[in-house]
Amino acid sequence: MTYKPKSEFLHVMQTRGFLQDCTDLEGLDERLLEGIVPAYIGFDATADSLHVGSLIQIMMLRWLQKTGHKPVTLMGGGTTKIGDPSGKDESRQLLTTDKINENIAGIRKVFGKYLEFGEAATDAIQPNNAEWLENLNYIEFLRDYGRHFTINRMLSFDSVKLRLDREQPLTFLEFNYMLLQAYDFMELNKRFGVGLQMGGSDQWGNIVNGVDLTRRISQTQVFGLTTPLLTKADGSKMGKSAAGAIWLNEDRLSSYEFWQFWRNTMDADVGKFLRLFTELPLDECARLAALEGAEINDAKIALADAATTLAHGADAAAAAQATAREVFEKGGVGDDLPTITLSAADLSQAGISIVQLLVKSGLAGSGKEAKRLISEGAARMNDTALEGAGVMVSAEMLANTVKLSVGKKRHALARLAG
Repeated sequence: MTYKPKSEFLHVMQTRGFLQDCTDLEGLDERLLEGIVPAYIGFDATADSLHVGSLIQIMMLRWLQKTGHKPVTLMGGGTTKIGDPSGKDESRQLLTTDKINENIAGIRKVFGKYLEFGEAATDAIQPNNAEWLENLNYIEFLRDYGRHFTINRMLSFDSVKLRLDREQPLTFLEFNYMLLQAYDFMELNKRFGVGLQMGGSDQWGNIVNGVDLTRRISQTQVFGLTTPLLTKADGSKMGKSAAGAIWLNEDRLSSYEFWQFWRNTMDADVGKFLRLFTELPLDECARLAALEGAEINDAKIALADAATTLAHGADAAAAAQATAREVFEKGGVGDDLPTITLSAADLSQAGISIVQLLVKSGLAGSGKEAKRLISEGAARMNDTALEGAGVMVSAEMLANTVKLSVGKKRHALARLAG
């Protein structure tokens, strides 16, 4: 990409690695220089938190606001009831309205950490597309908007094509999703003057549809921008770990576990992640990424501190680093480790088996996995290798707190209530 943006927002997007495709880069650049541009990203409410896989989009909205524009975090209260086929191998589980609203409330907590909401010109807003989608008249919708979409073109989009190529079912319900997302862009333009939709590269087809529909119906030029598909150096998806999703809400994942996720970044990913997920200056990102040998750990700690500060605050980041130092350098317990609290009902007269305890703590996904970890010598209790899967942990031991470990980097505490 040879064009050098003049607007601060696009300059940040380009130099930090956020920019994949744009429907009209020079036109968008000019629009951004003219004044405040409201821009949106849509988030379907499939869970009560977002995870790290959504963080690149959240950081785009944060940079948008920091450079003088207005973020719009569209909640898919309506589209969640259908399900976006993009990047999916199967149909999404359908949720009730109450569950969707509960999830939206949880997601709002995430955005509250990264964005400023309010009434000012550049303050973020969070509309819900259920406001306009749930009252659509289907016949009128098809007549007024369906005629602008051809099946030929819809079949060419990756979100549809990949499912069909793999001979996996794509319901007519899901097929409608791209029409509704295009309608969202047009509606947001009418209601809030939204001039830009952003998203991952898998959303390109949906975004282009919205740009085209808004131009055709409202005679208004709007823009689309996408980010690269983000994977880790080993090819795995961003936002997942061996233990499960890396959630952004602290009630789903402790700040220590969040910090530890970034601390465990592969060497090859450090520079990219510093540019995308922190606000450290680019020259500092480059300096840290160039460290070699044991010194690369300093860069990983800087990444973990900066990413955790954004998500959970500076105090949480400092506490997580202190816990890591206590656990790894001094062999201690650490105050901030993920903790499970057991009731007397969880224990038999002899206590609870170490296999059950490893599963309950989340350090093992199943009893079979726990037994394998024990047999391989990878599981420890109070920093001592376990002798076998038959070990029982008594109520007396749990009253004093038990430290569980798998490998060198995964730890949890177990204690008895009361």
